[in-house]
Amino acid sequence: MDARKSLIAIALVVVATLLISAIGLMPGAKTLSLPVALEALFVPDGRIESILVWTLRLPRSLIAATAGAGLAVSGYLLQTLTRNPLADPGITGVTAGAIAPIVTCFVLLPWVSGSYYGFVGLIGGLAAASVTFWVARGGNGRPLHLALGGISVSLFLGAVTIYVLLLAGPQSTALLFWISGGFAGRSWSHLWQMLPWVSIGIAGALALHRVILLLSLSDHAAAGMGVQLNLWKPVLLVLGIFPVAGVAPVAGPVAFVGLAAPHIARLFRPSGAALEIGLTAAIGSFIVTSADLIARTVAIPKELPVGIITALIGGPIFIYLIQRGGLGVKGKGA
Repeated sequence: MDARKSLIAIALVVVATLLISAIGLMPGAKTLSLPVALEALFVPDGRIESILVWTLRLPRSLIAATAGAGLAVSGYLLQTLTRNPLADPGITGVTAGAIAPIVTCFVLLPWVSGSYYGFVGLIGGLAAASVTFWVARGGNGRPLHLALGGISVSLFLGAVTIYVLLLAGPQSTALLFWISGGFAGRSWSHLWQMLPWVSIGIAGALALHRVILLLSLSDHAAAGMGVQLNLWKPVLLVLGIFPVAGVAPVAGPVAFVGLAAPHIARLFRPSGAALEIGLTAAIGSFIVTSADLIARTVAIPKELPVGIITALIGGPIFIYLIQRGGLGVKGKGA
């Protein structure tokens, strides 16, 4: 696909995401018609409809879109960095590494401000990823060993998280819903909390798109073209964990997006790494925004965790990609 068609594909996915977001302004405990929701959006007047749109539903849709874009690019960076189609924030242990210390701080160290949770998640994600990659190196970095290492780290940290939850007492119910992944009750403050972390990850990936393109070939090829592997690999790893560190405190773990969105984007064969990153981010936004809409509407006035919806939607899609041979990344295994 040439650059023009790639840009058109990105634009179409963005428009689809905006349409889903517009539809998402309607459902809830008080359902609004589309004309009323749009009027409240563009001509706010302080009535209950405007409050519902601007205080509850619009920020939630924007948070879902931002989280989806960040998690998708995180998965893209991890897959490219390892040249492993199985790499994503969940399978590499990054998500569990971010969630466990955040839960621990919330329950055992309540004096730690929530504004620091992004840094806590970043450190935890880096530590978990480092252990996973160390385990995978024992198997020469094969995809299977990376997956097994990540699953082992995730299971261990998941057990730690559950143990801490048992100590939480009455808070455990809310925390259990949070670790299932969701955007219930999220507001503008949560968007501003998440946005810098996701923006750094996506902007960093776009700025380093040439390095990413070379690294996707092989370590030897990249080194032969002047790429300093000892510098750029850790930088890309940190950039890949930044969005997870921003999303985890706000939405908890949202499954599948970082694994599948990059593969779906590659099916379009976009022209160049920069456009591939842009398309991956757009697809991630669309998936999570759609999943959030479904989670809010299938059981009104209750709602399901978004992580469950993304897994239910993504599982069949991912199986389809595997069966048709669409699962893969450029280059040889790490």
